[in-house]
Amino acid sequence: MADINTREIILSILVEVLEKGSPSHVIVNGALDKYGYFPRQDRSFIKRICEGTIEYKMRIDHVIGLYSKTPVVKMKPEIRNILRLSVYQILFMDSVPDYSVCNEAVKLTVSTKKYRNLKGFVNGVLRTVCREKDSISYPDDSVYYSMPQWIIDQWTTQYGKEARDSMLKAQEEVPKTIIRPGYGVKLSDLKKELEEEGVKVCKAPYNMNALEISGLDNIGLNKGFLKGRFYIQDISSMLVGLVADPKEGDLCLDVCASPGGKSLHLASLMNNTGLVIARDKNENKVDLLKENFIRSGLSNLRAECFDATVYDESMRGKVDVLICDLPCSGLGVIRRKPDIKYNMTIELQQRLVDLQRKIISNVESYVKTNGKLIYSTCTTNVEENMNNIKWICDNYPYRLESINKVLPEDLRCETGEKGYIQLIPGINKCDGFFICKLLRIV
Repeated sequence: MADINTREIILSILVEVLEKGSPSHVIVNGALDKYGYFPRQDRSFIKRICEGTIEYKMRIDHVIGLYSKTPVVKMKPEIRNILRLSVYQILFMDSVPDYSVCNEAVKLTVSTKKYRNLKGFVNGVLRTVCREKDSISYPDDSVYYSMPQWIIDQWTTQYGKEARDSMLKAQEEVPKTIIRPGYGVKLSDLKKELEEEGVKVCKAPYNMNALEISGLDNIGLNKGFLKGRFYIQDISSMLVGLVADPKEGDLCLDVCASPGGKSLHLASLMNNTGLVIARDKNENKVDLLKENFIRSGLSNLRAECFDATVYDESMRGKVDVLICDLPCSGLGVIRRKPDIKYNMTIELQQRLVDLQRKIISNVESYVKTNGKLIYSTCTTNVEENMNNIKWICDNYPYRLESINKVLPEDLRCETGEKGYIQLIPGINKCDGFFICKLLRIV
């Protein structure tokens, strides 16, 4: 059982993410790294409650609102999040007795000192939730799935009701951890190494050169990971490299590369020949790229600090493969980054479309005649995906080229023959992703 110190950590994470708007995956992973010496059980406890509370915030707030005279939005941030993390345990964690949840919430309230006089309020709300939890009803799918209505409406409009329902149900699934072998590492050898460490390993979906793992605590400190024996990368992200299909000796440019998974994959696919230039405008992210590249053992990688919205004349007409995995609304990876759904808006989506087109306008001329531009996003939004591809073909000398030959057999489809694929959570066994291959014709 996690102690009060662990719950204090959880509370600080939730305040940072839900009150200050910090990215959940950054804050949660940072805390897990900081407290890497904690027992595995406590680390898992922190991760599950933080991620679960963030994911189901709308449903949890609805439940709190049913039994509190004070509206959730008017509560003090610490009290609001003490109730949230506690209600998550009551609704979703049978392993934690309800009375224990209430007692620990009261202790946590007292430990905040300036709000200790609210311990009776916290205790009363939580004990009522415990009594009533089996009879709670929810007004609609938006509250039940903790999904903003505008996202549900967009999915319905763009994909239809059946696909929308699959996408909503997929949000309740725990995302799989997929790893790709490092350069020169055989999949069978990697599987054996991990199994000897007690890690549960199985083949990844779609017959990819990858593994699905579970039971590996603190991956960042694993000796195989530190030696570049494997990298964490979802199937959908790996498909970008397969669609790019680089040749030995190619010059590849990844204009928005951090954290570098796609660049590393390209470098490996080229058998450590040619050159992959990985760029990011943030110096800290470039440092992260460099760390990942050093660990890989590959010598055909170079990390550079460069803003993709700034034109680089020195690259004009020189690139064989241009990777444009651009900033997007991220609606395909909500399972991994649940705070996305609370921070994204339709207006921000449109601003992202403008940014995507600005970047493309700057970088498209870098590609050689007959070279390839690979456009990808981790969103489901048609405006950022297929509409952008139409815009590229209407304004620049590119045409779509079939990707079916390089796709896994189970993913080959009519759109793949045309040159693009939209992967959808709940329908495909991977994150939501859009990938397109464009050939420069002049």
